[in-house]
Amino acid sequence: MNPESKLAELGLVLPTPPAAAGSYVPTVRTGNLLYCAGTICMVAGQMTHTGQVGKEQTVQAGYKAAEVCALNTLANIKAAVGSLDQVARIVFVSGFVNAVDGFQDSPAVINGASDLFLKVFGDAGKHARAAVAVNGLPKGSTAEVQVVVELKA
Repeated sequence: MNPESKLAELGLVLPTPPAAAGSYVPTVRTGNLLYCAGTICMVAGQMTHTGQVGKEQTVQAGYKAAEVCALNTLANIKAAVGSLDQVARIVFVSGFVNAVDGFQDSPAVINGASDLFLKVFGDAGKHARAAVAVNGLPKGSTAEVQVVVELKA
């Protein structure tokens, strides 16, 4: 099953690819690698999750926020290369969690993105990863993810 059919099976719809919010582009391709700029949990210009995990948000809500970030990243990938079928594998995910001081469960939050990539791409969705707590993200976003993707030759 192709990735876009898998998304439909999961009841998920790709949002409109988010525009760059600064002096950068959403993706850069070099050879067979596609570097995806960080995406936050915004859909149709509205934030879906804001605030810090451990204060305004729970780990479970943060997980959902990271999933929204992953969907935005998939939308940017599709916009860049035409189809998610072009993805050979997800190589690396950098995950950032807006959290209270001392927060230690960033991996559980960023699993929202990682689990989605696994569901959509199967073994090709397995990736290396960093999951880091920070004290703030753009627009108060609860999560942000950056992704490196290998594309089919």
